[in-house]
Amino acid sequence: MSSTHTITDQDLTHLRRCVDLAREALDDGDEPFGSVLVDSRGTVRFEDRNRISGGDSTRHPEFAIARWAAENLTPEERASATAYTSGEHCALCSAAHALVGLGPIVYASSTEQLTTWRTEWGVDPGPLTPLPIHAVAPGVPTRGPAAELTEEIRALQARSSGVA
Repeated sequence: MSSTHTITDQDLTHLRRCVDLAREALDDGDEPFGSVLVDSRGTVRFEDRNRISGGDSTRHPEFAIARWAAENLTPEERASATAYTSGEHCALCSAAHALVGLGPIVYASSTEQLTTWRTEWGVDPGPLTPLPIHAVAPGVPTRGPAAELTEEIRALQARSSGVA
């Protein structure tokens, strides 16, 4: 159930926070990914950034959101919440998102973009097949990417990959 709905000004506000968190992650030695969970009233309920440098490769912010939501929100609250993220969820995070019953995902950059960039730079694609969200969680509505943030995210990913 992929979507091509336009990114709204409210979406951009939350996506910009995700990019800030991604930059914070990169500055701390992690991969540049950040995410926030926003409830149906527009309140940020949880935010996190990538934290894999400690050796646990599952410490993605999107996975942390799913775990936090499962522990702290009712099924109804989860279904009406929106996850914002600097980069489209990987297969691990897409599955976690769907399994806990979270609502829409809005992403600043797509899996396709990241895959293209990494290929251009000659960077190893990693241990997971780069799949779009709808290939793993077809029932989750999505919006993205946000063209307004593409160059900034590309620059963070380039720095992370050692090409900038």
